[in-house]
Amino acid sequence: MLNLKYLAATFCLFVLTQAAYSQLGFSHEIGVIAGPVEFRSDFGGRNEERTNLGNSGIGIGIIHYISFAYSADCSCYTTDTYFNDHFKLRSELSWNRTNLDHHGFWVQPDKVSANADKLRAHHGVAENFDIGMQLEYFPLSIRAFQDFAFRFAPFVSLGAHYTTSSPQASTTYGDGDIYNPDNIYSFWYKDDSYLPPVPSGQQREYPINLQQQSNWSLVTSVGVRYKLTKLSDLMLDLRWQYYFSDWIDGFNHRLSYNKFNDWLIWLNFGYVYYLD
Repeated sequence: MLNLKYLAATFCLFVLTQAAYSQLGFSHEIGVIAGPVEFRSDFGGRNEERTNLGNSGIGIGIIHYISFAYSADCSCYTTDTYFNDHFKLRSELSWNRTNLDHHGFWVQPDKVSANADKLRAHHGVAENFDIGMQLEYFPLSIRAFQDFAFRFAPFVSLGAHYTTSSPQASTTYGDGDIYNPDNIYSFWYKDDSYLPPVPSGQQREYPINLQQQSNWSLVTSVGVRYKLTKLSDLMLDLRWQYYFSDWIDGFNHRLSYNKFNDWLIWLNFGYVYYLD
């Protein structure tokens, strides 16, 4: 419930921000995006391509732009400044989901140990709902692009998203209880020789936590727009999103090679329509 309250508060701030920019008379664009997601987590070997390609999912979203180059109040261009002609503010509501499994060296057919069987039996889902903003920079003139001086307009962006995660996990090993330490890879929890020491009097943190949670993330992307008509563009956008948590997938073991928080790469295709 607390996470939902945070999400509701963030959404209200988002709406108020858009309303404030609307009062200033800037023009608006709205669009949709969708495409494949490659989620990088603690499942499998982080640097193994079989893991990276195997743990792929889908993302969809609704995007909204504030364009500073054009004024909706007078249907005319705004003051000709560098910022107005090269920047847009992008807001987004999006959802992504990835089924997660262990791939690569440790689950190859020749691995016949109980631990290998536990890895094969362990499955997860990373499911995230995002709301946030990015500032997009267009090296070429936005006005010239709008007037068909050129068809392609590259851009880069940087921003922050508030993410609510609803991870899932299951196992087919043993009694099927994912919270039974005997059913998970022993080096994650039971084998202290491979794990960092725990302060005296404290219990080791279990590596699986499926509670819904909310966290911030850093989002940056590179992309290009294609001018389809006077009032519409096609868009291709490659995103990198870094979460400020290692629990986005509901899984966080403490082995030495777990050095990074969860992150994803999202290649999305979009359609943008100019409202005014």
